Amino acid sequence: MSTAISVVMATYNGSNFLPAQIASVLAQLTPEDELVVVDDASSDDTVDWLNSLSDSRLQIYENLSNLGVLESFERGLSLARKPIIFLCDQDDVWLPGKRATFVAAFERDPHILVVVSDAELINANGVVTAPSFMATRGGFSGSVLSTLIRNRYLGCSMALRRELLDLALPIPRWIPMHDMWLGAIGRIFGKTYYIPIPLMQYRRHGGNVSPASSQSFSRMLRWRLALLAAIAIRYCNKIFNNIFRKC
Repeated sequence: MSTAISVVMATYNGSNFLPAQIASVLAQLTPEDELVVVDDASSDDTVDWLNSLSDSRLQIYENLSNLGVLESFERGLSLARKPIIFLCDQDDVWLPGKRATFVAAFERDPHILVVVSDAELINANGVVTAPSFMATRGGFSGSVLSTLIRNRYLGCSMALRRELLDLALPIPRWIPMHDMWLGAIGRIFGKTYYIPIPLMQYRRHGGNVSPASSQSFSRMLRWRLALLAAIAIRYCNKIFNNIFRKC
């Protein structure tokens, strides 16, 4: 039997594209899987639509106030119960075979903590604008140095092993995004694995919650320094904790 998975999705005013994404995810889940949705205080009918669905695999949690992408995903990760956890955005589309291909990669090697796949880029109308997201980033490279220079850990095309949560949570509040953090921590304490085929469609449009536009050099530098400092602190804490446990 295939390993059960949790899919963690953060939503915010996502009713325009959410039905297509939810349908593409639920179509691949087994009865043992779960879809954990954390809504970040939406003001549209996102929550009402989710509550109208009749599926025992769907769990809906509402933030009392708007916490932002990072904290919403952190809450979802803390609520996930299965051995493998997929990150999922509200406005993309899973392609057939995503769940099975990711899970097979984890099952082949217990040392893999993070799996990442390529993705097609689509626009608001679902038209493919680029066949490979990773090609637009110069190809995939999962090293910490490469991540500091240009992040390839696209959250919505990532999944992680539950053991990573013990190392990565809580997520430092001063880092730029959760996906960079999870990818870097997974690479430091285990293995990351890249699947070089698109297993989802990554939708870019004017209403994306995550930033798509280029940031200023000074801001990018501050983000990278913050990420590097957070990685160093978490690594040192892990080493010290291991030493104390042996004493």
